Amino acid sequence: MRVLFIGGTGKISSACCRSALDAGFEVHTFNRGVSTIRPLPQGIREHRGDIRDTEAVRSALGGLDFDVVVDFVAFQPDHVRSDLELFRGRTGQYVFISSASAYQTPPGGLPIRESTPLRNPIWSYSQQKIACEDLLVAAYRDEGYPTTIVRPSHTYDRTSLPLTGGWTVIDRMRRGKEVVVHGDGTSLWTLTHHTDFAKAFVGLLGHPRAIGESFHITSDEALTWNQIVACLATAAGVDDPRIVHVTSDAIAAADPAWGDSLLGDKAHSMVFDNSKVRELVPGFVATIPYAQGAREVIDWFDADPARQEIDEQLDKTIEALVEAYRPRPL
Repeated sequence: MRVLFIGGTGKISSACCRSALDAGFEVHTFNRGVSTIRPLPQGIREHRGDIRDTEAVRSALGGLDFDVVVDFVAFQPDHVRSDLELFRGRTGQYVFISSASAYQTPPGGLPIRESTPLRNPIWSYSQQKIACEDLLVAAYRDEGYPTTIVRPSHTYDRTSLPLTGGWTVIDRMRRGKEVVVHGDGTSLWTLTHHTDFAKAFVGLLGHPRAIGESFHITSDEALTWNQIVACLATAAGVDDPRIVHVTSDAIAAADPAWGDSLLGDKAHSMVFDNSKVRELVPGFVATIPYAQGAREVIDWFDADPARQEIDEQLDKTIEALVEAYRPRPL
């Protein structure tokens, strides 16, 4: 089958490109060709251009039709409207990459299933993804547009750290400084390695029972944020990370962007039931625990000191929160 990935060099799409090639797909990508972190594997048929320029897209793709079109970089309803026009009658399946942060926040119950309502009153990113999904559901209902919606949760590769501030937090731990963890650190979070995600994702491509349906794809491993920090500390060679727990509301008051990512997503326990995707991809199982993934991430950053960027402003914010909320001796 011929598949077009709009994107192809991101955290998630890079692994999906490789898995689709391995599965025997004829894989095409459309992007601006500017990424150097995740080069495309040999065998990809590349098309260059700006996906927001519809005439450039038509020119680059010519008369090609696709069995599957996947958009990894649609974030707003206008992006989806453009795709609907561009690929109407040119694909047997249009796959939209949404987000598990679109689910009811905070969740009314666990585990999260695809039947969990979509509602996020805090985070505009998630609200835009919900609006995109609404357009696609209407297109499927009204005209039979062959849509599949996929909701990744927190999916990472070797280049990405799950903590706000990224390497700034690892640097603080290595210097023996305290780091901030929201709440009491016991809420549960699900981290999924991008190659694990790709295993299930490729199984949905071209699958007739995926049309008109939505799926999330995640690991079955749920860790507390204290455990996530401990995994990273161990990988970084830190025996005993010094954690200061701070309420999400206090973090939001100090740094609104950090706060939105917590109150609209990470502050709430998120555990997923993957039985729906397993019905269509029976062999799917996530095999990379975060303890292993964390070592891969730290090794990547350590391999080149230029990657170890420090956010000085965020470091000051963390220090101020630590000073304010560090437990005082009795």
